[in-house]
Amino acid sequence: MALLIEARNYIAYHESIDQRRLPPHVRLQVSYESMRVTSRLTQVMAWLLAQKAVHAGELTIAQMASEDYALSGGDICADPTGPENEELPNGLRSLLERSHRLYMRVARLDEMVRDEAARAVG
Repeated sequence: MALLIEARNYIAYHESIDQRRLPPHVRLQVSYESMRVTSRLTQVMAWLLAQKAVHAGELTIAQMASEDYALSGGDICADPTGPENEELPNGLRSLLERSHRLYMRVARLDEMVRDEAARAVG
C-alpha cells in the first residue's frame, strides 16, 4: 500500500514538475514508464484482492485456479528495464525498480498458489 500511495503521489504531483525540464523524447519515456508502474501495481492489487476473497470464502480454490484470477500483464510488467535509464527522474527510476521487485515476488507467489490450487482441485 505504501508503494501504491507513493506512486500515486509521484504521478499526481511530481511527474509534471520533473517533466518540465526534460526533452520531448524523455517526457514520452516518463509517460510510458509511469504507466508501467501503474500497470504493475494494479495487477498486484487485483491479485491480492482475489487472494483475500479466497481466504474470506468468497472464492473457491477452483475459481482461484482459473485464468480469470491469475496475475496478468507479464510482457509489460515483468520487463525490468527502466531504472538504468539515467535520463529518467530519480523518483521514477526508484518506483520502477521497487514496483518490478514487488511484481516479480507476486508472480512467484501466483505460481505457487496456482500449483497448490491445481493439486487441490485435480
